[in-house]
Amino acid sequence: MNMNEINRCRFLQMMGAGSAAAFAMNWGSTLTNSESITNASLDNSGKKIPDQQRSNPDLGSFYPIIMDLSEGMSYPYSFLNEKFQNIEDFKSAGREKILDLYGYRPGPVSPNAEVIEQKEFNHYIREKVIFSTSEYFRVPAYVHIPKNLTGRAPAIVDLHSHGGMFLYGKEKVIDMQPNDQRMIDYHKVNYEGRPTTTEMVRRGYVVITIDAFMFGERRVMMDEDLSYGWDRSTYTEEDINYLNGRCRAKANTLVKSLIYTGMTWPGIVSWDDMRTVDYLITRPDVDPDRIGCIGVSFGGWRSLFLAGLDERISAACVSGFMSTVKPMLRNHIDTHSWVHFVPGLHRYLDIPDVVSMMAPKPLMIQQCRRDGLFPSDGMKESVEKIDSVYQKAGVADQFDGRFYDINHILNVVMQNEAFDWFDQHLK
Repeated sequence: MNMNEINRCRFLQMMGAGSAAAFAMNWGSTLTNSESITNASLDNSGKKIPDQQRSNPDLGSFYPIIMDLSEGMSYPYSFLNEKFQNIEDFKSAGREKILDLYGYRPGPVSPNAEVIEQKEFNHYIREKVIFSTSEYFRVPAYVHIPKNLTGRAPAIVDLHSHGGMFLYGKEKVIDMQPNDQRMIDYHKVNYEGRPTTTEMVRRGYVVITIDAFMFGERRVMMDEDLSYGWDRSTYTEEDINYLNGRCRAKANTLVKSLIYTGMTWPGIVSWDDMRTVDYLITRPDVDPDRIGCIGVSFGGWRSLFLAGLDERISAACVSGFMSTVKPMLRNHIDTHSWVHFVPGLHRYLDIPDVVSMMAPKPLMIQQCRRDGLFPSDGMKESVEKIDSVYQKAGVADQFDGRFYDINHILNVVMQNEAFDWFDQHLK
């Protein structure tokens, strides 16, 4: 099993409030004491341990070497580089570079969408849809549509998180009515019990969420495990733990295999998210000029890349995933999945540079001060850097960076502020 993935999953379990103990019991992996100490960033009272007090860098004795190597990281494609004076020139160069580094740019295809299920609830209709993102993939999605629409509505791409749970994807942000107990626990830990999609559709948005590659219905299944079947409703708790562990262990294999094809896991994930917008704008109930995106954690990573790369996103909110890179090199590498690493990217752009390609359009960043997935100085620097980009672009009022004195979560307060902000810019 990939130790980096184990450490990340255990770390995420430690971050949650309320039902974190149950969450860890259900899906966690047992670590040695040394592993727990290395990756924990909270003390027994739940307070974040200052970065300078965290011993044992993720790469041990190699850490000074890594820091020496990092001295050459100047981010020449940042808009703050003096060679860029026009925001459109910066965006064009940055987007082309990222897409090149992804190694995955299949030819265009029609979404050719098929509605395979439709259910009606009090305030909305939920469709299960399958559509094409490339010649290789048909992607499953849920689309939530407000009842009694009188015209085209604003839409949101809701990007699910990671949380160490591969067997579920799009369900992580949906009140399925009824919900699997595993997702009830997940919703409590990651969304304070209120999944975002079903809250946004109640506000009048058409909301779509897909399974990211390797999650949910797109998870890996080994030949010897096919006897379990694909229907998750039949799985016991023991089945869930076993099969989820199998997926987690194969993340390493996926990354290595894709590298041998010249492609990347984050490239496929990001491409599918952009092609989700392709499908959205074909819908007669969606206003193509009023599309937003939101996500927390891995969903925040997906949101920052979708916002930076796709000009059709009119407003974006990134929650629980933002930092400059250099401060992460000491103790914030093993807390992240392989899906967050784009080979070669940071020779050209820092993480905040990527999302700043959203300018001049509205962008909100929500940071959790006690989020041990990121160093506090890196989170602070990232917001300052994005603010500087928006100021240089002459649209400082279009950026909103907020901090919350909480652990890694997209709680109800954060959701309400994000949704109010979307109302301001998309309605």
